Amino acid sequence: MAARPASKQRAEGSDETPARQRILDAAFSAFMERGFAATSTLEIATRARVSKRELYALVGSKQEMLAACIAERAKRLQLPADLPEPHDQETLAHILEAFGARMLHEISDPTVIAVFRLAIAEAVHAPEVAQALNAIGVEPSRTALREIMSRARSAGLLGGEANEMAEHFVGLLWGNLMSGLLLQTAERPSAREIARRAGSATAALLRLYARQEEP
Repeated sequence: MAARPASKQRAEGSDETPARQRILDAAFSAFMERGFAATSTLEIATRARVSKRELYALVGSKQEMLAACIAERAKRLQLPADLPEPHDQETLAHILEAFGARMLHEISDPTVIAVFRLAIAEAVHAPEVAQALNAIGVEPSRTALREIMSRARSAGLLGGEANEMAEHFVGLLWGNLMSGLLLQTAERPSAREIARRAGSATAALLRLYARQEEP
């Protein structure tokens, strides 16, 4: 059997990964290496082995590529549809520990930390990076946490304001770990350390905002 032309082999090989995913992977790696502002759509198209026409048809502009890259990772922080109602302290503690552990695990992922570093580096030249990260990656997780706090307050389990309790929980959970990860002076926490942090933050929050009995 005659050997197939090399060009045909390359074309078939490029189809092993869907074109849209190749574009997002290429965009993400280019943003990390060169920065958002300095990366051109031509470079992304070249890396992804697609034409610029395909790039715009399948994903869109650079801003839309960035949003898609962030959204892909942010989906992992969404609350599960079958989240139990916090009807007692034990259930609430379980919910908070699970959510806290998930947040620490996902956000401390090296690729996510790299996005935060990119947003900081591009804050002046491309503020849309930070805006997209906040709107798509950070705010949904905070909204989910506020929802948990609001449910707990409605159930009479906590006595503070939902927003205040959510912010306090995040502070207790992270401490100075995020700054250490961004500065590369701290390592990603182990599963045991993540569980310890989530448990400690939960216990502290429940003590601080326990509903006081009326006299």
